[in-house]
Amino acid sequence: METITSRKNALIRHFRSLGEERSYRRKSGEYLCDGLKQLREALDNGVDISHVLCTAATAGEIPPGLSASLVDEELLRYVSPLENSPGPVFSVRMNAAALPEKPERVLVLENVQDPGNVGTVLRTAAAFGIELVVLCGECADPYNPKTVRSTMGAMFRQRFVSMSRQELTAKLREWALPLYGAALSSRAKDIGEFNLSRCAVAVGNEGHGLSREFLAECAGELIIPMAPDSESLNAAVAASVIMWEMSRQSRG
Repeated sequence: METITSRKNALIRHFRSLGEERSYRRKSGEYLCDGLKQLREALDNGVDISHVLCTAATAGEIPPGLSASLVDEELLRYVSPLENSPGPVFSVRMNAAALPEKPERVLVLENVQDPGNVGTVLRTAAAFGIELVVLCGECADPYNPKTVRSTMGAMFRQRFVSMSRQELTAKLREWALPLYGAALSSRAKDIGEFNLSRCAVAVGNEGHGLSREFLAECAGELIIPMAPDSESLNAAVAASVIMWEMSRQSRG
């Protein structure tokens, strides 16, 4: 295993840029993951791992056959997007997800900008059997290290794609899926009044909800009943409640 000692090393600069720059991640087609748990999840799910950086403390945990280099703790902290990371830090190649042929449960996010919220939605979608998560508009980068970390390995299993609103509308028409929007409006009906066993449901931006243009595409608006005078739910929490109801109804 090669030992790297300099911040000027090309691989160290590459890892550093992967952790910091969305445009660099897209250009290189790679993203960063951190920790032994994520490494095991990636291996279990057949993810294409490019390279691993580890310290002497975790070197024995790296499976044979992986491309890996040894660094000291200071250099690992330099490349890791997380504070006080024990490592290893590893790069993964992005693979474009093939769309399901005829999905029955789709969760849509529009302009959800917090990486933790996007990651939580992907993690919850995997848990509830949601076949596809669609990111529309100015959503947080799903390959942001904070997003990746918050999925707890679920992003290696959960299918997700980015689409424009127009592309989504065309696909939903092709799949014959109705689109409902979560909204705090006078038109919104209790979530219990909807058949969510086969549909797409959209959740909007943390502060402003779904855009008018997006709501205009929806066949109906739904609301999650809450105690009087309650604030609106966090976007990831609202999406999780909706996905649970979609899963419950699909089970009959």
